[in-house]
Amino acid sequence: MTQDTELHRHKRGGIYFDDFVIGHVYEHPLTRTVTQMDNMLFSNMTLNPQPLHIDRHFCEQETEWGQPLMNSLFTLGLMIGIMVNDLTVGTTIANLGMTEVKFPHPLFEGDTVHVTTEVISKRESTSRPGAGIIEFHHRAYNQDNKLVAECRRQVFMRMRPR
Repeated sequence: MTQDTELHRHKRGGIYFDDFVIGHVYEHPLTRTVTQMDNMLFSNMTLNPQPLHIDRHFCEQETEWGQPLMNSLFTLGLMIGIMVNDLTVGTTIANLGMTEVKFPHPLFEGDTVHVTTEVISKRESTSRPGAGIIEFHHRAYNQDNKLVAECRRQVFMRMRPR
């Protein structure tokens, strides 16, 4: 937080650029159990016919996993989505990009995901007054605290109204 006063949130709940502190780690209260329906819908909506996600028989008979893996792009989206209500709803101007996206352990149907977000860096925008860029490091874990996804994400954020 800044030294002026306490944390000021947007009316929708997001934190303004000014109030993020480099090094702070947020543990998000929302969790989500992922389902077969999530996997099927997301894979089909994105035209991804990969049997690793949509064919249980294939996974049981022909893979080392013995069961379907959650679609990694669903996992990435869920990780980002879980943190939005807690930190950035109403205060994000734009998502600028993601780097170092990794999926170190598989996520399976029936697993429950929880997420942390670390503030890596922040700087005021040189081109737009009243805005800044924050780099977050998001991490998603399953119910056994195994890291299932992580990424660094750069976000264009609003500063507190003056």
